[in-house]
Amino acid sequence: MGVQAQNQSENNSKCKQNMERTGSEPFVFGKDALWEDLGGGVKRQILGYDGQLMMVKVVFEKDAVGAPHHHYQSQCTYVAKGKFEFTIDGVTKVVSEGDCLFKTPDKPHGCVCLEAGTLIDTFSPMRPDFLKK
Repeated sequence: MGVQAQNQSENNSKCKQNMERTGSEPFVFGKDALWEDLGGGVKRQILGYDGQLMMVKVVFEKDAVGAPHHHYQSQCTYVAKGKFEFTIDGVTKVVSEGDCLFKTPDKPHGCVCLEAGTLIDTFSPMRPDFLKK
């Protein structure tokens, strides 16, 4: 290895040592993962994450509302159970078990739960605001 390549390798190694790792354990068991009550019939469970990706389970009671909001992360949502009316960037559709939604960064979106259900959300990059301080 040349001197320049060796110096670069040493610099990368030092950077990795100085960086604080953000992320979950390699195995996350749902029975052990904490739930956060968001109020209004909605609760959230962070399943796994690192700086680039986050997976979250969100459970809704019937008639609960996911208030309209937007964020800079891309978001993909899988409907694991139930029926929801989603609005994404002004377009409203009803989705149910097995359906998927994709929300591009900064597009407003929200939902109303029509039948009690569960959503599996993935975010890229991860949502640091979801982590407890």
